[in-house]
Amino acid sequence: MTILYSLVARGSVVLAEFSGTPTNATTISRQILEKLPGNNDDLNVSYSQDRYIFHVKRTDGLTVLCMADDVAGRRIPFAFLEDIHQRFVRTYGRAVLSAQAYGMNDEFSRVLSQQMEYYSNDPNADRINRLKGEMGQVRTVMLENIDKVLDRGDRLELLVDKTATMQNNTMRFRKQTRRFRSSVWWRNVKLTIALILLILVIIYVVLAFVCHGITLPTCI
Repeated sequence: MTILYSLVARGSVVLAEFSGTPTNATTISRQILEKLPGNNDDLNVSYSQDRYIFHVKRTDGLTVLCMADDVAGRRIPFAFLEDIHQRFVRTYGRAVLSAQAYGMNDEFSRVLSQQMEYYSNDPNADRINRLKGEMGQVRTVMLENIDKVLDRGDRLELLVDKTATMQNNTMRFRKQTRRFRSSVWWRNVKLTIALILLILVIIYVVLAFVCHGITLPTCI
């Protein structure tokens, strides 16, 4: 059995515990509870004793401790501690804040026994923990991708702004071009009319001169 002993405590007050084999884990665990720093409410530490390791997790004033073989590593014991913490809080809620010593022992020691057996012998326990780690990595990658998408969204927004500006400039240029073309057309029309009038005047003068030149001898 990988996990040999476990307990749940509020400060130094033990609320439930279970030992799978006769050891001095009870004495050592009390010493550990007394020596844990009191100003740190988010704690994950491990202590070695001979060939055993005591793993401790403290969250929201609730301490969960287990003793495991040194060959167990840290992944499975801390997965066990996290599981026990969630089960304990889900079962008793705010009652843990005022419970007396061993107030939940009769009921919850069976849960400790069952979960110690599961995390010690069931290969799915490590597989589930590994899957949780992979899910955490996937979540991290997704968050990174979301950041990239948001950053790209900012760039797209900037590009859209630039595109809108270019479109406005293009429309303004087209209006100016149409005005210029209209102005040039009217100027050409005026020049054409002026040229026609000038030609008519020239023709009239020429005709008048010709007619005057032809009739002058007849008048003498």
